[in-house]
Amino acid sequence: MRALALYGTIGSLLVTALATAPAGGATGATATPPAPVAHRIGFGRCAPVEHLPSSVECGTLTVPLDYARPDGKKIHLTVSRVRATAHRERQGSMVFNPGGPGASSMEFPLYGGLPKWNKLARVYDFVGYAPRGVGRSAPLSCQDPKEFAKAPTDSRPHPDAAFKRRKLAQAREYARGCVRRAGADLPYYNSVNNARDLDMLRAALGEKKLNFMGASYGTYFAAVYATLFPGHVRRMLFDSVVNPAPRQIWYRNNLDQDIAFQRRWSDWLRWTAKHHGRYHLGTTQRAVQHAYDSAAHKLRKHPLGGKIGAGQLQSAFLKTGYNDAFWPRSAEALSGYLHGDSKPLIAQAMPRSGDVKAEENGNAVYTAVECNDARWPHDWQTWDRDNTEVARTAPFETWDNAWMNLPCAFWPDRWRTATAELDAAAEQAGHHAGGRDLADAARHATSTALDDVLHGQRGPLDVHTEPGALPPVLLLAAERDAATPYKGALELQRRLPGSSLVTENGAGTHGIAFGENACVNKYVEAYLLHGKIPARKVYCAMRSEPVPGQQVTRAQQHAVPGK
Repeated sequence: MRALALYGTIGSLLVTALATAPAGGATGATATPPAPVAHRIGFGRCAPVEHLPSSVECGTLTVPLDYARPDGKKIHLTVSRVRATAHRERQGSMVFNPGGPGASSMEFPLYGGLPKWNKLARVYDFVGYAPRGVGRSAPLSCQDPKEFAKAPTDSRPHPDAAFKRRKLAQAREYARGCVRRAGADLPYYNSVNNARDLDMLRAALGEKKLNFMGASYGTYFAAVYATLFPGHVRRMLFDSVVNPAPRQIWYRNNLDQDIAFQRRWSDWLRWTAKHHGRYHLGTTQRAVQHAYDSAAHKLRKHPLGGKIGAGQLQSAFLKTGYNDAFWPRSAEALSGYLHGDSKPLIAQAMPRSGDVKAEENGNAVYTAVECNDARWPHDWQTWDRDNTEVARTAPFETWDNAWMNLPCAFWPDRWRTATAELDAAAEQAGHHAGGRDLADAARHATSTALDDVLHGQRGPLDVHTEPGALPPVLLLAAERDAATPYKGALELQRRLPGSSLVTENGAGTHGIAFGENACVNKYVEAYLLHGKIPARKVYCAMRSEPVPGQQVTRAQQHAVPGK
């Protein structure tokens, strides 16, 4: 599941949870090939497609597709920037990644215009970018966007055998689509390469040391970066921390998410029941759950507007697990739909036709990175057993999360498997245009298989640094975060000696820097502005719960956590 990082009033885009070293890549710092020379970025006017104001300047970062072959194929990443407003106080560039995998931070330079970010914008250039695969940065696609966006869809907390068979077929075809469309480039979309790209960006900005803020998935490849390049770090903020333990990447992390989302869903049920006088959905969690189930059943039989089915309802209400700010709006929509007013639900759940291409792209990058990063179970019995077991106590999101990640069950483990897929695609293409390209891709994949044999079986990087190798870094976590469960922050702190962890007690909002908790923001500013690190573990009291009628900001309305 993608993780969604919400920052103050702006909010970031898609984020969910998630890395093998690439074919020909390294699985440890000592095995990392020498990085190619990064050329300084020439910034200028942003392309119209970025929809950024003239105050933002854009440029292009050129990186190798495969760092083991730095003189081989190159790809180009889009970068955005706004200069520090107080030039004499400048401390360097601040690079931001909102997570995903599959999210872009091209809009990040605009954050500097917000009051809570103003002090930071005085002393840092705000730098955003689209990671490899995202947007115009060597864009990745696995499926026709129109097919990806088909609606309505169904969502079932306890699917039957026939439903599972349909989802299996869809996942298999989706994985094949990724191989067909990306060809031999597919394995190079992964977290280790994302970390290497980040170091190329640092150098291309002219910075000797990196200042970086990462949220959700951004904390994972930042941890990979810290492992590979600890001496290149100046200040690094990890907000809503992914569990980096190799055994967790990524299959087990997703199962842990399911349990955590159920806990957060219960928080929303409790809050809604508490405000029965306004929403009339029941005075107990069970009653509110029954109301939600009734709406899902009704939409399954009679999709609203022909587009909103149980699947769209589930996607809309998943936001309640990411940020408390969505609670009043969601309760209003459910109440309205069940009591004769569908407009609030339509506003929240109706698919947006204008976002289709970007959503398919984000999902393709998410899938490729997760599937490339680690070995996933390839036998359906394992998926069925584990998700059935978790769904007994955590039915809210378990199976939808499984379907999102199921293409990884059909992902090629080794390049001989990828070759077979590509050969089949080339044969199917026959004499049609593109058939020769696919055959060439298959031959390239065969040569890449040799690297796999020479380097051995790949797996997630063992994230860690030696004491004193990494400057002090700051970790932030909400105790009841669903997308990145709290134990992930404890695990990363154990692996990064000298790091400090700020915990928001009893809270569950995902992405807490420069949000509604003044205590958290105090620690963030002290660290990023002055390098002051608090004690190893410090705690902030929970923010106030939302009140009925509270409005969600415009930016939060556009933040959609996965499919």
